Amino acid sequence: MGKSQAYTILAVDDNLMNLKLIEKSLSKEGYEVIIADNGPEARTMVVERRPDLILLDIEMPEEDGFEVIRKLKDNTATSTVPVIFLTGISEVDAKLKGFDLGAVDYITKPFHPLEVLARVRIHLKLSIATNSLIQDQAGRLRQITQAQAAMLPLPGEYPNARFGVYYKSLEEAGGDFYDILNISENITGYFVADSSGHDIETSYITASVKALLAQNCTPVYSPMESMKMINDVMVEILPESKYLTATYLHLNRSTMTLTIINAGHPPVAFLPLAGEPFLIKTEGDILGMFSDARFASHRIRVKPGDRFFVYSDGLVESAEKRVTWVSGAESLVSLYPGLRGVPLDQAPKALIRELFGPDSLPEDDIVLLCIEV
Repeated sequence: MGKSQAYTILAVDDNLMNLKLIEKSLSKEGYEVIIADNGPEARTMVVERRPDLILLDIEMPEEDGFEVIRKLKDNTATSTVPVIFLTGISEVDAKLKGFDLGAVDYITKPFHPLEVLARVRIHLKLSIATNSLIQDQAGRLRQITQAQAAMLPLPGEYPNARFGVYYKSLEEAGGDFYDILNISENITGYFVADSSGHDIETSYITASVKALLAQNCTPVYSPMESMKMINDVMVEILPESKYLTATYLHLNRSTMTLTIINAGHPPVAFLPLAGEPFLIKTEGDILGMFSDARFASHRIRVKPGDRFFVYSDGLVESAEKRVTWVSGAESLVSLYPGLRGVPLDQAPKALIRELFGPDSLPEDDIVLLCIEV
């Protein structure tokens, strides 16, 4: 449905005659016109009234039009409102400065009411088309996000798997994902991966890998055989620029053994029920790139109450602080003992709070699984 009410135009000028002329000429064409004679008042009205377009005078006392538009564009709540400058300045540099600051057009004073009307109509049409395109794309991305999130298993759906999870995607199509596999009554598979890229194509990789895991992580195959078969298929179907780093944990609660297969992924952290935590460091090739890939394998005896932390590199890397996942993973070891008494479902979030605090945000997608034997 289209917008039923009149489109709202904010006219900003310290010249009352100009304001009256604009108000009269646009009002009789069906527009709702609101006016302001100074910059601060105009910015307040933009926040409160959310006009569809702004006609903004450049030359005003105290806060000129350049400063007004600069502040509007710096505010996420007002940054998308199109601004047309009203100017008596004929210098090209001044006009270019207006465009650089985000203006969509300018009207030279003295202006004719029909010119104002024509330019208002043009830029409202452009704004409507742009907003429609944005909403359409956002809707599609939301569908992708919802579909991707629906593929991520929750602890309540897999009570025997005994895990807690923290998942954060910074963009609509996240590159990180995880899966839980009920291989048998006493055997559970845990898979954490990080896809190269954060585009829509990445979200389809999630579905493909999930299907491959279900087909190949069965009692018939060893953990290493499962990963090799998945890799062989992915080499065939993935574009050259796409690949995954991954860790696959195969936990057998009958034999009390855990097998870890690493494909170029950060190390698993082991927190024994009794003892000091340490990293299980293994190296292996990435998934989906090489047909002759070699994956690292590590087998460990476990006891009830032991915990393992599996995560993507967004947890331990920081481009801003120049921290690689090698050093970042080491820095977390001292934090794990404090999570022994934390309920399993709360442990991942507790680690995130300890690491990032209440205000700072991670720089990348994050998956963090806490698994208890």
